Amino acid sequence: MKKRMLIMDPDDNVGILLEDVAKGETVTFEDTDLKAKEAIVFAHKMALRDIPKGEDIIKYGEIIGYSLQEIKKGQWVHIHNIDDVRGREGRLS
Repeated sequence: MKKRMLIMDPDDNVGILLEDVAKGETVTFEDTDLKAKEAIVFAHKMALRDIPKGEDIIKYGEIIGYSLQEIKKGQWVHIHNIDDVRGREGRLS
């Protein structure tokens, strides 16, 4: 059974999970299907595509932070791999 996610804007590079997802489960929104690379809980973010280190994280059409490392499609996107844009100065090397 496919799990559900929400994508609000075509520029988003993360989707919001509408239910808990186990590693390997398929997550879907309209014509987008992704396989979860790890377990991710309800309301957390999943990468819709590979996101390089330093790229903006876009949710609901708004920049919410930037990636501290490369994030693979289907990975959990949270405070362990992103930071707030206010902290961008001097954090990337």
